[in-house]
Amino acid sequence: MIDYSPLWETMKKRQISQYALINKGIDKHTLDQLRKNQNITILTVEKLCNILNCTPNDVFAFKDEKDL
Repeated sequence: MIDYSPLWETMKKRQISQYALINKGIDKHTLDQLRKNQNITILTVEKLCNILNCTPNDVFAFKDEKDL
């Protein structure tokens, strides 16, 4: 299962808000998907990495369902 909690940690460390992501081209629907740990495209991961100046490991992690 994909877990996007690393994204929220990365945003906090870099002091980047959800509003800033929206202004940089990440739409509200995508943010909702991220909050619910739903699928997003690799293109979106790439956009997030470019905006946050990070790697995919800073955006998501793979977790076993027992770990969530």
